[in-house]
Amino acid sequence: MAKVTEIAPDLFRITTFVQEYNIQFSQFLMRDDQPLLFHTGPRALFQEVKSAVASLIDPQTLRWIGFSHFESDECATVLEWQQLAPQSEVVCSVVGKVVSVDDCLALRPAKGMGDGEILETGRYRFRFLATPHVPHCWEAGLLFEETERTLLCSDLFHQDGDVEPMTQSDVIGRCRETLVGYQRGPLANYVPYCSLTEATLNRLAALQPKRLATMHGSVYVGDGSTALRDLAVMWQEVLTT
Repeated sequence: MAKVTEIAPDLFRITTFVQEYNIQFSQFLMRDDQPLLFHTGPRALFQEVKSAVASLIDPQTLRWIGFSHFESDECATVLEWQQLAPQSEVVCSVVGKVVSVDDCLALRPAKGMGDGEILETGRYRFRFLATPHVPHCWEAGLLFEETERTLLCSDLFHQDGDVEPMTQSDVIGRCRETLVGYQRGPLANYVPYCSLTEATLNRLAALQPKRLATMHGSVYVGDGSTALRDLAVMWQEVLTT
């Protein structure tokens, strides 16, 4: 069963632990005038996620479906959500809209956002951040909730295990352990380290987030700027040696 945790006012973490793979899958729901769901989860989890969303809002009122990049745990059930919520639209990068989403994923044309563009859901404001190849894929992007300063950061800060919903402890060690493990197996090169990586992570750090809401692992609460800069250093060490 999915566990629901309020990580900031009106922002909820919906998390399912899949023991077979030792990994958590989290979606984030903003309960506002125009509710927003970031990540849909893979298809196998749809009923659990839907039940959790229904405990917070009427699922038919869902307005926005956001995700970082084209991948099963990010966006596999967009069609199911759009069939359930007749006014819902996908919100993604312009690249994602043009290259993939409108043609082979969404029931209705997506809202393709440019870097720095603002999406207002009512009381809250989300800034779209184009982050190509961070964490991965050309169309990647993230959302930064400006009111409470929460970065919805997809696969950044990935931590394996059934960890606590939120933590104020440093998570870089956990992230390193997970990434090193991936590099030793069939999931090697999970994230690329490229010419855009350091600059992108430093640009995210400049936002001074108070919370880092990752899909896989605990939400980090604290000095998000330092954590993002530390992530850049760790990625370089693990991925370029």
